Amino acid sequence: MTQQPPAAGGRPGRPMGRSTARARRVFGGQGEGRPVQSSPVTTRLADIAAQAGVSEATVSRVLNGKPGVAATTRQSVLAALDVLGYERPVRLRQRSEGLVGLITPELENPIFPALAQVIGQALTRQGYTPVLATQTPGGSTEDELTEMLVDRGVAGIIFVSGLHADTSADMTRYEQLRAQGVPFVLVDGFSPKVQAPFISPDDRAAMHLAVTHLVSLGHTNIGLALGPKRFVPVQRKIEGFVRTMQDLLGLTAQDVESRLVQHSLYTLEGGQAATTALIDRGCTAVVCASDMMALGAIRAARQRGLEVPRDVSVVGFDDSPLIAFTDPPLTTVRKPVPAMGQAAVRTLLEEIGGTPAPHSEFVFMPELVVRGSTASAPGERTRS
Repeated sequence: MTQQPPAAGGRPGRPMGRSTARARRVFGGQGEGRPVQSSPVTTRLADIAAQAGVSEATVSRVLNGKPGVAATTRQSVLAALDVLGYERPVRLRQRSEGLVGLITPELENPIFPALAQVIGQALTRQGYTPVLATQTPGGSTEDELTEMLVDRGVAGIIFVSGLHADTSADMTRYEQLRAQGVPFVLVDGFSPKVQAPFISPDDRAAMHLAVTHLVSLGHTNIGLALGPKRFVPVQRKIEGFVRTMQDLLGLTAQDVESRLVQHSLYTLEGGQAATTALIDRGCTAVVCASDMMALGAIRAARQRGLEVPRDVSVVGFDDSPLIAFTDPPLTTVRKPVPAMGQAAVRTLLEEIGGTPAPHSEFVFMPELVVRGSTASAPGERTRS
């Protein structure tokens, strides 16, 4: 059975089972839209209406097969039923256009479930059934998951932060997949060796936004904490970071890369280790390649008896769900997840439909979100 992405707004999708049976009783009738007496029914109608972005009356008309509803609106209501885990009334069921595989890294980093939710909802609206396949340490590899999805006859596959982002990986695996006639789209990473559509955030621009913000606050010793150098997004972030530090502070590329760039793991512990090293080198601000690493950076500062942002400013990357509620609320560079997810689906469906998009990279601009983890450099406050 497919794994269903969580519903929009952070509300978990409804589990199939007893709640689904109740949904069948509520939505399977042929009545003329009788007044709803039951509070649970009203709640479910409200959930569906909110998910579809329509009124409860419109939901009722669709479920009871009434005329006067635009086709696109009707499809949005049916998609909301699917996303929330309710079974459609028998008369409203239609054959799925097919399965689409979505291969992601581990789901501990909240940005990946967020992207999976966007992609899953977009696929469902188009009549496809998303199949989420997740890599875990010691579990199935990307190649094994790909083989499993191909054996199930998927119409296409979306890869998120996969081996296509690893410059040390063998890219012939993707050409072999194309030779099998399976359309695919690659998200977060790029390789000129692969003829396929790529969907990426502008990592260089992200670093420009972060460094420019910190320099405006008076910081000159700014560190960059990020993952292993073999990954394309890491290389691009370094390029953007070095270039901006050169342009704004007059530093040499060699000085920046040797003193202010620290590689680690894309985890909270990795961010903590990298930030500890950067603080030891005199950094008063740290830009992190993920929000998880940024949380580790805050922990590293506190373990040194330093306060964020009074003594050390921290900037993350992703703007993951709930990151605005950390202590302090995290300043971060927001990855354009909705736009990237929707573009990945549109591009894949064009591939499936035989009108493929250009086999090039579609790059989306990030956005700086200033919250409470950045402040003026300690020396700036003293002078003021």
